[in-house]
Amino acid sequence: MRIGVLTGGGDCPGLNAVIRGVVRKGVQTYGHEFVGFRDGWKGPLQGLTRPLGVPEVRGILPRGGTILGSSRTNPFKIDNGVEQIKTNLAELGIDALVAIGGEDTLGVASKLTDLGVNVVGVPKTIDNDLGATDYTFGFDTAVNIAMEAIDRLHTTAESHHRCLVVEVMGRHAGWIALHSGLAGGANVILLPERKFDIDQVCAYVEKRFEIQYAPIVVVSEGAIPAEGDMTLQSGEVDAFGHVRLGGIGQWLAGEIEKRTGKEARTVVLGHIQRGGTPTAFDRVLATRFGLGAIDAVHAGDFGKMIALRGTEIVRVPLQEATRELKTVPVERYDEVEVFFGN
Repeated sequence: MRIGVLTGGGDCPGLNAVIRGVVRKGVQTYGHEFVGFRDGWKGPLQGLTRPLGVPEVRGILPRGGTILGSSRTNPFKIDNGVEQIKTNLAELGIDALVAIGGEDTLGVASKLTDLGVNVVGVPKTIDNDLGATDYTFGFDTAVNIAMEAIDRLHTTAESHHRCLVVEVMGRHAGWIALHSGLAGGANVILLPERKFDIDQVCAYVEKRFEIQYAPIVVVSEGAIPAEGDMTLQSGEVDAFGHVRLGGIGQWLAGEIEKRTGKEARTVVLGHIQRGGTPTAFDRVLATRFGLGAIDAVHAGDFGKMIALRGTEIVRVPLQEATRELKTVPVERYDEVEVFFGN
């Protein structure tokens, strides 16, 4: 078989480990041939390819990002986009595609499957918000990066008696804020799943100062005040209809300073969470996903996504995987007292 591989959406650590797993097993065990499509769905849409064999994947396991490049291209928003993809795949002799991405990339993959394109999906997102899989690779690395930042911020906050607000990624799901905040000993954690009361947040901040400690507040970029809306960096939307978020941390620090009289500063981690070398957990998970993906392609089991259930790698329908986002259950707020500030 001649198999195309692409990576779409936001980059994250572990993408190269998936590519490596797919290609090495595909070539050495099954004897398949591979073509790398560049820059997400733009690759098959415009016929943008690069060689992808065992020599091309040597040494990429610890590398962040993706050797194939990425984009947020949506072929369903482009005139004759789907027809062009089908034409290009046929001209290149592509028998199947391995699409590595998150909600949007795999949403396109699911629609293409319904239109007769042979696709197997691999779940990728630092937000860990894809349904049908317990974990996505990239999440563990992002959490560890955020946790290490919080560890360092504790000492500078104590030195200057400041409140530090740490804004992390998370548009609709607060998994990064939840895990990094708990692991880093944050005093307040604010997630998109529940609107927060700014007066309550300020009360927790003042309580922390009363016991001679400086508070750390971790907030997801998509967190919303009880009386307010998402903080937007601009009103523009991407090809999948997403607005660009940004600014909730700055707004929160300003309100805390104004209401408590205590100095508050903001740290926005942003794309630092996406970059750099993947953790051991993400390297292993991504490799297992890659091996599972090529097994599914070789078996002709298309329209599936490779998922982690417990400790097992399984196949689930792409439609199930992209039906709804996996958000933090509301009851989780009541499990740990740190949610409400200590």
